[in-house]
Amino acid sequence: MTDAYATLPPLADGGAAVITGGASGIGLAAARRFAALGLPVVIADLAGERLDEAEASLRAAGARVVAAPTDVARFEDLERLRETALAAFGHVSVLMLNAGIGLNPGGAFRNLDAWKTLIDVNMWGVVHGAHAFLPAMVEAGRPGFVIVTGSKQGITTPPGNAAYNVSKAALKAFTDSLQHELRNTEGCRLSAHLLVPGFTYTGIMASRIPEKPPGAWTPEQVVEFMLESLARGDFYILCPDNDVTRAMDEKRMAWAMGDLIENRPALSRWHPGWKDRFEAFLKG
Repeated sequence: MTDAYATLPPLADGGAAVITGGASGIGLAAARRFAALGLPVVIADLAGERLDEAEASLRAAGARVVAAPTDVARFEDLERLRETALAAFGHVSVLMLNAGIGLNPGGAFRNLDAWKTLIDVNMWGVVHGAHAFLPAMVEAGRPGFVIVTGSKQGITTPPGNAAYNVSKAALKAFTDSLQHELRNTEGCRLSAHLLVPGFTYTGIMASRIPEKPPGAWTPEQVVEFMLESLARGDFYILCPDNDVTRAMDEKRMAWAMGDLIENRPALSRWHPGWKDRFEAFLKG
């Protein structure tokens, strides 16, 4: 594994990597990789055994690490996380707003409390992180990465979990606007990036499926692809997996946008009257 990424300005500036949802999955894999590149890391997650174990594993690997119990749905927790990171390591070079839950409320107009819980974490958790950290990071004038973990479901919005799709679609719109604002802020050396993982075998999935499905990537593969994309300056970090290629993703996303342009039925990809036409488009 190359450490050429250590020369990227945000990763060579001596600041910390702050990662929400850092106790497992992609967040923990990112913490390990940033630590291997020499960055101190702050992993933020709900208090409990999983966070403690993640901190212990990072420390055993030689990382400079602080574990910060954090509920991203609470803005005051993100403010406390900022102060913890600054007190421990001086400044923040990487802000990875990665925390999310896959709760399924069960329908577009059912289970309002579950909708609110999911949106509070998946969408407000990112907005809270940006509001807590970015004013000071912009003012500092240092190079930095702001990485938001989105989802392909926020782009193609497949049936099955409307609340999750809405939360991740909101993150795409938010991160688009954030990058536009950062690049048009005088003296700002931060860049925002939208991480869009493919099928990834995380700890949550492992609790239901003991062995990694052949089509899934590991969190480590996602993080390595993310670093390659950051080195290229990509905004959209669209990850393939072992089943879905970049070309397949592009066609699925193009078809989704075509629903609007061509005035098709909503989610025509899954509409019985359009299914065959979508399959022909995918093969063509």
